[in-house]
Amino acid sequence: MLKSKERAYLRSLANTMEPIFNIGKLGISADMTTSVSEALKKRELIKVSVLKNCPYDTKEMGEMLSERTRSELVQIVGKKITLYKRNNDDPTIILPK
Repeated sequence: MLKSKERAYLRSLANTMEPIFNIGKLGISADMTTSVSEALKKRELIKVSVLKNCPYDTKEMGEMLSERTRSELVQIVGKKITLYKRNNDDPTIILPK
């Protein structure tokens, strides 16, 4: 569970990021979950965009993706989801104390 200071720091890092995945009309597939997990392992912090043709709620998609990838849901702004998962082997993001 992220503390508010850590969450704020991650949100500031995410401001300049572009989404690297899109959730469309099919929702979240097993392949997408695997791809997002691999991206989280490499980058630790990623953004996912929910397209207009997605029949599901953005918050619902964010919670589902976070649960399936065992990551932290940092924020949801409009149709953008930001996820964080610490890489214990080789961390690239150092969270404030």
